[in-house]
Amino acid sequence: MTATGRIRIIGGTLRNSRLAVPELPGLRPTAERVRETLFNWLQPVLAGSRCLDAFAGTGALGIEALSRGAAAVTFVERDTRLAAALRDNLSRLKTAGAVVGDDIARWLTGPATPFDVVFLDPPFALAAWADTAALLEAGGWLTPTAWIYVETPRGASFTLPDTWRPHRQGHAGEVAYALYRRAPADPLS
Repeated sequence: MTATGRIRIIGGTLRNSRLAVPELPGLRPTAERVRETLFNWLQPVLAGSRCLDAFAGTGALGIEALSRGAAAVTFVERDTRLAAALRDNLSRLKTAGAVVGDDIARWLTGPATPFDVVFLDPPFALAAWADTAALLEAGGWLTPTAWIYVETPRGASFTLPDTWRPHRQGHAGEVAYALYRRAPADPLS
């Protein structure tokens, strides 16, 4: 595995730290500008939160959350090379995070501990948004008012759970991103 670049953490206690980015096909780290917008949106709710970085890749979203006050982040990454690089970055930064080397769909069939914030940014070629969202919702992985970040190709179409309400959204180039807030289903509807 060759590190071809670095991603900068843009805020919090790890501000300006760099994460090594391995050269792997399909790896698409979230752009700095998008991360800055997302974490401005999440700042009021991030302190003390439990977060899930569902398709961790480089771990930039989860590490940014830890840097800005999240209590704990679970990183799930099925590619063993990316999981190893993520463990190396966490160790080098002296930052704790649980790295799970597994496929997210398989991992979400296990016993659930609810998360306050979830980063759902799968490789675009997988088109795993709807399936992963359904597993998160049905499996008890979300707190009643969880925040869910979803990153997609611009113009992508898929179905998310009815309990996920759009909070904010934007786009950067060919990438669309949105933050959802989970709200209990209305028993009268």
